[in-house]
Amino acid sequence: MALRLSSSSFKTALPLLRNSRGAPVSQSRALPSRYFTTTQPRFTRPAAPESRAGPNQSHRSFTSAWAAFAVLAIATSSQLLQPPTFHFLDSSASDAAAGSALISYDEVQKHTSAEDCWVIINGFVYDVTDFLQLHPGGVQAIVAQAGKDASKLFTMLHPPDALGTLPTEYCLGPVDPETLPAQEEEELSEAEQLRQEDFEDWAQKVLSETAWAYYRSAADEEMTFTENRDALRRYFFRPRILQKNSTEGITETTFMGIPTSVPIFISPAAMAKLGHPLGEVNLTKAAGECGIVQMISANASCGLEEMFEAKREDQSLIYQLYLNKDRAASETLIQKVEKLGAKAIVFTVDVMWQSKRTMDVRAKLPSPAEDYNLTWSDLAFIRKNTKLPIIVKGVQSVEDVQLCADHGVQGVILSNHGGRQADYSPAPIDILYEVRSLRPELFDKVEIMIDGGIRTGADAVKALALGAKAVGIGRPALYANGTHGEEGVKRVINIFQEEIASTMRNIGVSKIQDLKPEMVGPAGPWVGRNRPPYVP
Repeated sequence: MALRLSSSSFKTALPLLRNSRGAPVSQSRALPSRYFTTTQPRFTRPAAPESRAGPNQSHRSFTSAWAAFAVLAIATSSQLLQPPTFHFLDSSASDAAAGSALISYDEVQKHTSAEDCWVIINGFVYDVTDFLQLHPGGVQAIVAQAGKDASKLFTMLHPPDALGTLPTEYCLGPVDPETLPAQEEEELSEAEQLRQEDFEDWAQKVLSETAWAYYRSAADEEMTFTENRDALRRYFFRPRILQKNSTEGITETTFMGIPTSVPIFISPAAMAKLGHPLGEVNLTKAAGECGIVQMISANASCGLEEMFEAKREDQSLIYQLYLNKDRAASETLIQKVEKLGAKAIVFTVDVMWQSKRTMDVRAKLPSPAEDYNLTWSDLAFIRKNTKLPIIVKGVQSVEDVQLCADHGVQGVILSNHGGRQADYSPAPIDILYEVRSLRPELFDKVEIMIDGGIRTGADAVKALALGAKAVGIGRPALYANGTHGEEGVKRVINIFQEEIASTMRNIGVSKIQDLKPEMVGPAGPWVGRNRPPYVP
């Protein structure tokens, strides 16, 4: 039976696969052309499965099904597991079954238990009862799809040889297409995504339960995670009219001395291979293609050399640093990233202790190990070992912005780790407004950036008007990478650029440098100290 992939997707994934001798699969045995198409993959929204547990539970069980092979593929490409011997699909089983009588969908639906489990994949019915106990992801991952057509989710998440390892007798025959329930399909190519939230919605449907839990997780009650978004919604513009050249919408600017096509950057985002086999390399390539900065996560699932080799010649990368308890190891790492060509060091300071990220705990994800015993003296250690600009990430008060400036750092990122650390931490946009209202002179001493909750171009413009030099996006890039790979990440960046330019035009601003603090304020234009100078 032949799985149908796009040629571009197959060629992208092929170098990651290795046979038992370590040679690329393409060198050991070529895949016949009949096993893939030349069209782009079509992302379609599957019909919601019925469940007595309610829509959220049934949705979760649907998205988590068949995730084990995806995890194995990620682990293999990360060299966490010994690469298996790949047995390419032999069409003899499906060819033989093709001559069998058609099996009705009603008949398939009679086999929906762990003791009698049938599934439909790519037009054929499989009896996988005997395979359940062998499935690395557990019995329930497959039983959740029992009696259903799992083709779209299966082909999206699995390597091309997944079915070829099953005994031929598992394939019972073709399903009768006339008996299949009608499904309303919606095209979801990256070009048709209009908002960042479209990628997030789709990611929840197609990512494995492990990937979704890691990307979406937040601390405790998730109040900070929620407030990051809600706080931005409390700030409104004061648009100006009849402004000269206001239709230009020029988004080019600089931050930390680095030119950027649009004042956004990809925040340090870890474990991108949970969503796509190429992982952070996709983020690197997308950022380079779009002319923005990527901040490389210290916990990236790709090697440093991979990302620096993937970048464009004129592309700027910034490295996130978690200090190791063994300071000698950190010293070596700092020197390594400087030699590779990093443009700055991001010192992350808001992980004072490992938080309880509820979704991570339930998904049984491991916790990273860093040195939590950090003090201001550690800035001197970093400065001693590098000439690169230093950015402190995780600042959450006006007082600490002042201390960062006093310690000679070049930049700060107002951030609460995406709501993943201390719950009930303040939203970055509120801290930015406090700095603007109470200590505006700090903007002349240190470059201030923010991340956390930024989901639209309007969100970004609010922060830029209040004085931020750039804004970071983390989850949006991970979601798009998980659904559409590099092209998805590029589309997310383009969406932000389109929305930033549109917002600027509609509030009477022609370029980033023309944004002013009096153009935005919390809960309406007349609230707080951020009012125009002529208002008493």
